[in-house]
Amino acid sequence: MSPRPEIERASVARGVELLREGGLVAFPTETVYGLGADATNADALARLYAVKGRPTDHPVIVHLSVQASLDDWAQKISPSAHTLAAAFWPGPLTLVLRAAARVSRRATGGLDTVGLRVPSHPMARDLLDEFGGGVAAPSANRFGRVSPTTAAGVHADLGNDVDLILDGGVCAVGVESTIVDCTGTEARVLRPGAVTIEEITEVLGASPLIGGSTRAPGTLASHYAPTATVELVTRPELAARAHALVTQGRKIGVIARNTDIDLPAMPPAAVTLATVTSVENFAHGLYAALRKADQVGVDVVLAVLPPEAGIGAAVADRLGRAAGGR
Repeated sequence: MSPRPEIERASVARGVELLREGGLVAFPTETVYGLGADATNADALARLYAVKGRPTDHPVIVHLSVQASLDDWAQKISPSAHTLAAAFWPGPLTLVLRAAARVSRRATGGLDTVGLRVPSHPMARDLLDEFGGGVAAPSANRFGRVSPTTAAGVHADLGNDVDLILDGGVCAVGVESTIVDCTGTEARVLRPGAVTIEEITEVLGASPLIGGSTRAPGTLASHYAPTATVELVTRPELAARAHALVTQGRKIGVIARNTDIDLPAMPPAAVTLATVTSVENFAHGLYAALRKADQVGVDVVLAVLPPEAGIGAAVADRLGRAAGGR
C-alpha cells in the first residue's frame, strides 16, 4: 500500500484508540461503510446493537486484518473456505464459519457461527492492521435502512451516536459483500455481492448452493429500504405505472439503466434518481439513488432490475428487499 497522508494516519490512530477503549468507529470498506466495535468486547457490541437498532439475534460480520490467522477466529474450517479466502481476500467476500471461542456471542447473534471478512479498502486495512484484532461491523446506518457509501451518509444516519467517522471517500463497489456459508459439506451463497456466483463456481470447480436457513447479515425479507415505497417493474410496465402514480398525485422517482427508460413516454414530473450504462454502475450508485429518493421527497421509487448475471444478482437482491415483496 502507498504511504497514507499524515492527517489520515492520525485519524486511523485515533480510531484504533477508540476501538480499544470500547468505542464505535465508522470506517469505509470497498463495499459500504461499516460501524465498528471490538469483536471481543461485549459492552462495545451491546452499544453497537443499540445504536444501530439491530435485533440482538441478528449477527454482524467480523472484519479482520490481512495478517490475521483464520484459525484464531474460526474452527473446523472447510477446504472450500480456505480456497475462497485465498482467492478473494482481501475483498468483498464474507465466509460463515464455526466461531472460535474468542468471538463474542453478541457478535454472532448467539449463534455458534460467525461471518468473517478481510476488506480491501486501504483505510480499512490500515485500521485493522493497527488494531490487531477483529472489528465487528454491520453497515453504518440504522437497522433496515439504506446502507451508506459515503462518510456524509453515515453522519446523516448516526450523527453523534458514533465516536468517530473515518472518511475514505465513496465506496467503490456500492453493495455489501457476498456471504458464503462454509459450515456444511458444500459452499452455500446466502447473499449475492461483488464476488459473483460465476467467480465462486470457477474457483471451487462446482456451483455453490443458493440460499439457506443460516442466519446472516442482510438476509431479512425487508431490508435496505428508504422511507419511500419501492416498486419493482419491468421495462414495458415502467411508463404506464409512472403515469398512473402521477395521476394519483404521487411523486415518483426512477432507477433504471438508460436502455430501460423511454424518456418521451415518461411523465415530465418523474424524477430520475439514477440512470446507468452498466450493471457495475448500477451497483455503485444504487444506495445513493435510494437515499436521493428520500432527500427529494419521492413517494414511490420505480425500479427496473438489471439482468441477474454477475453483480446484477446483488442489485436485484437489494432492490427486492428494499421493495419488501412489492
